[in-house]
Amino acid sequence: MADARCSCGALTLTLSEPSKLVVACHCLDCQRRTGAPFSVGAFYAADAVAISGTPKEFSRDAASGGKVHTYFCPNCGSTVYWKADRLPSLIGVAVGALADPKFPAPVISVFEQSKHDWVQMDSAVEHFQQSSAAKNSNRDST
Repeated sequence: MADARCSCGALTLTLSEPSKLVVACHCLDCQRRTGAPFSVGAFYAADAVAISGTPKEFSRDAASGGKVHTYFCPNCGSTVYWKADRLPSLIGVAVGALADPKFPAPVISVFEQSKHDWVQMDSAVEHFQQSSAAKNSNRDST
């Protein structure tokens, strides 16, 4: 069992099962959401995630279709998790919110069309210029 939380601890997730997939996303929306050149999300079965606290929600159109609903702490502003309309059975959790330096590396890197030139994703086994949805709808991060 693992826990993810915001910076102040007001919003926490208890994760009762291992992650189904770890994805690095280089889309411009994730860059803006994180303030970093890419995001890394671990995807969990929705029924394996218990949420404690009351998040604020921001919804946006996803480049891969549908909407992405991002949930963040109203106190400290940390994004902790998100849900994509196209993946209703999964919840994406910000790997940084897990604060585990031994957490597994991404196995998929998506939206590399907007990846910063200096970012290397050698650990990713699959690379996609856009979404991976065209190849496999069960492996789409946004």
